[in-house]
Amino acid sequence: MDIMKCHNCGFENKDSAKFCSKCGVSLEAVPEPVEPKNSNSKIIIAVLIAVIVILAVSIGYFALGNNALGSSSQVQPASGNSGSANTSSGGSNDNSQQANTTQTSSSSAPSKSWVLIGSYTGSGSGTKTINVPAGDIKVEISAFPIKNYATNHLYVSGNNGKSCGVDWGSNSAVETRSDSLSFSSSSQTTFTIDYYETVSWQVDFYRYQ
Repeated sequence: MDIMKCHNCGFENKDSAKFCSKCGVSLEAVPEPVEPKNSNSKIIIAVLIAVIVILAVSIGYFALGNNALGSSSQVQPASGNSGSANTSSGGSNDNSQQANTTQTSSSSAPSKSWVLIGSYTGSGSGTKTINVPAGDIKVEISAFPIKNYATNHLYVSGNNGKSCGVDWGSNSAVETRSDSLSFSSSSQTTFTIDYYETVSWQVDFYRYQ
């Protein structure tokens, strides 16, 4: 006669019994739980292994590349004759570069021009004294007279003998007149501005610099 052992208390029951005669627990077979396969863990492990392999290959590749680059960048010693020729050639290039630098510096120097260093205006009659520095000097004058009944004038004269001026007689047209002079001096020059019966006058001093 077949028997069925209770999985709870171990009592031996008849094979046809559905419940344990001792503890009353069902004797029907209880399927053992099947543990699910942890597929996610396997996938993660596979990915980590692949990443490790890729990193190892990349590190090895770059290491080999750096070694090859270092070997190719080493300068090979030249022979004695070639070294002398290269040295001479290098000297010529240096001289050419120095010449080009000098030429560039010369061409980049600012060009000179006439620069206004003093401007004076007035009206009526009177005199004014002006000191002008040394250098290349240009003087420009202009004046407009009062209605003529005598000789109106504007004269500019320097202590170096240089002078210019405009004047009007009693029969001259009442109009603006102008004049100019230029000279070069190594020292300061004193100019006297003499004006008579003018509505307005102007004297401008320029230096070439």
